Amino acid sequence: MQINELPTVLGEAVAARGYTELTPVQAAVLETEAEGRDLVVSAQTGSGKTVAFGLAMAPQLFEADNEGRLPRPGAPLALIIAPTRELALQVSRELQWLYAKAGARIATCVGGMDASRERRALGEGTHIVVGTPGRLRDHLERGALMLSSLKVAVLDEADEMLDMGFREDLEEILDSTPQERRTLLFSATMPKPIVALARRYQRDALRISTVSAERGHGDIAYQAVTLAPHDIEHAVVNLLRLHEAETAILFCATRDAVRRLHASLVERGFDAVALSGEHSQSERNHALQALRDRRARVCVATDVAARGIDLPTLTLVIHVELPRDAETLQHRSGRTGRAGKKGTAVLLVPYPRRRRVEGMLRDAKVQAQWIKPPTPEDIAKADHDRLLKALLEPAEIDDQDRELAALLLAERTPEEIAAALVRVHRARLPVAEGMLDDAPGTDRTRTPREGFDDTAWFRMDIGRRHNADPRWLLPLLCRRGHITRQEIGAIRIAANETVFEIPRAVAGRFVAAVRRTADPESDGEQGVRIEAIQGSPREEARDNRKRGPNSGGPNAGGPPMQRHKGGFKAGR
Repeated sequence: MQINELPTVLGEAVAARGYTELTPVQAAVLETEAEGRDLVVSAQTGSGKTVAFGLAMAPQLFEADNEGRLPRPGAPLALIIAPTRELALQVSRELQWLYAKAGARIATCVGGMDASRERRALGEGTHIVVGTPGRLRDHLERGALMLSSLKVAVLDEADEMLDMGFREDLEEILDSTPQERRTLLFSATMPKPIVALARRYQRDALRISTVSAERGHGDIAYQAVTLAPHDIEHAVVNLLRLHEAETAILFCATRDAVRRLHASLVERGFDAVALSGEHSQSERNHALQALRDRRARVCVATDVAARGIDLPTLTLVIHVELPRDAETLQHRSGRTGRAGKKGTAVLLVPYPRRRRVEGMLRDAKVQAQWIKPPTPEDIAKADHDRLLKALLEPAEIDDQDRELAALLLAERTPEEIAAALVRVHRARLPVAEGMLDDAPGTDRTRTPREGFDDTAWFRMDIGRRHNADPRWLLPLLCRRGHITRQEIGAIRIAANETVFEIPRAVAGRFVAAVRRTADPESDGEQGVRIEAIQGSPREEARDNRKRGPNSGGPNAGGPPMQRHKGGFKAGR
């Protein structure tokens, strides 16, 4: 269907909004085979799905009146359910302009708003109700929301609503609607619970998918940064400084991680806000408004807290903590690269977890560029280029500007004034962080120094096959063994294990600290097994050869190695 084939009021609305043609998902829901049917739609984030279901439900609202005249407002004809307050408000805003010329009355029912005002709006009559599951169920049980006249029910981001625990709310709401209603289910993914929901509440539903076979968003450039776990926060700082994005979202896995990273960025001079489950609705509103007003440029958020956020200026997404699967990767990254704009999604990949991330990228059918963390030199060059571009852009100069320029030229040379301008600009920028790039090489050689004439050797159960690298092994040993880098000698990385030496004088407290910090159930650095070697690695290898091929080896006397989640650890 073309824009000129839409009901008159809707065609005029989308044309006034700048549409020259419908997006793939909008065109798909208006195909002849989709008319009047229940739909299960998969579409990428930012593909125009709100307008899609707004157009799809028009025949039920207009009652075959192609001119777009709505009946008198009363009990709602259409109900849209969204997982979060932000998404519900966004949907409501989209439908307001789409149905403005039709005179549609739209009520929004979400948590954090005045419930009594919402009840009054429902009592005065509406055409469309948009809301979140919990608030809609509350109005339904209080008798304020009447669904007896409902003709269309839309579940937006249905998979997210089930993930957030809204199954009972959705079932109660849908059970209260007429059997002959039309049900449109929009879901980015189709896990078993969604299939079951569709089977229960839809009839002969048409399956529509406009997700590219490649799955990855074409307007998003994916990058994977390999780094030592200790350097993650420094890498975040340097990536923000390198890109200087108009708006950026940093994804963390927990509210504690959000709190720590947000505090660290603010301390460094970034204009940052935080969104997590511990923030009230008022705090969320202030944070989002700060991002929209450009008073803040960085948002640190958990997955759940970021759902429903739509920021047109968002061009950078950083996965500070890795997504749990390919679907989460797609959903997080899809916050950028919308409406034809370019975006960048960066994954911070600790060395031990590279294989897991490679598998996730394959599942997502995403081609990522593997890069090193940006250095202060990279950032200085980017700053240099941005400053030159900004200062050489044409600018309007008024009389006050000329007067001030004349005063400055009377006191300083043009070169001094330009240098001062550059200095003032740089002073406002957060300082780039140095990365851990001075780690020792594998099996490094050096002149013996004090304390290393008598050393003890230890083994770790990770090696080259597990992407072991001195750059992240050093801080791991320091944290696990409560020693300093100066107390670590040679590091030798083999295929399945790594051996290293420390002065015998500190070996006792090292062993005690390693025992205290061990966690066999962890798939992180606490799960790495560290054990002492009798003598030196060369002596142990010689003894193993004497005993025979089946009497010893790297894991002799210990449990076998097992693959565990994103890395490897010893079996129990």
